[in-house]
Amino acid sequence: MASKASYFFSNPERGEVIIFNPPNYSRFPYIKRIIGLPGETIEVKDGKVLINNIPINEGYIKEPPRYTMPPQKIPTDEYFVLGDNRNNANDSHNGWTVPRESIIGKAWFVYWPPGKWEVVKYYSYPELTGTGKQEATNLQPGWSVT
Repeated sequence: MASKASYFFSNPERGEVIIFNPPNYSRFPYIKRIIGLPGETIEVKDGKVLINNIPINEGYIKEPPRYTMPPQKIPTDEYFVLGDNRNNANDSHNGWTVPRESIIGKAWFVYWPPGKWEVVKYYSYPELTGTGKQEATNLQPGWSVT
């Protein structure tokens, strides 16, 4: 489930899981985690994602990325998204970003399969702000974005 009203009065934030219409043809919307914000530079190397040359801690991913991506500056009003299953996701490491107008809403609740209902977790990245320990909000274990 997604909240379409979430971004009427605020912009998407890093660590949130969004639902969006992908830039390539797809019958269905995609669901990914926002990693990079407009104007930032993203790079993937040595199994780490770097934002403006700062490696981020991603304890929620299935495994570290086995690919590299040269530095890429995110255009104005666009977002860099990655799936939590880094090595099996069609996401921004393939050379595209998500325009703000393509975002449908913020994911907030998983209802399928029925036995695994839970609230979606969003993460903060203190290494980018110097605030200390990484935190998750909307705590529910075991859900990831692919």
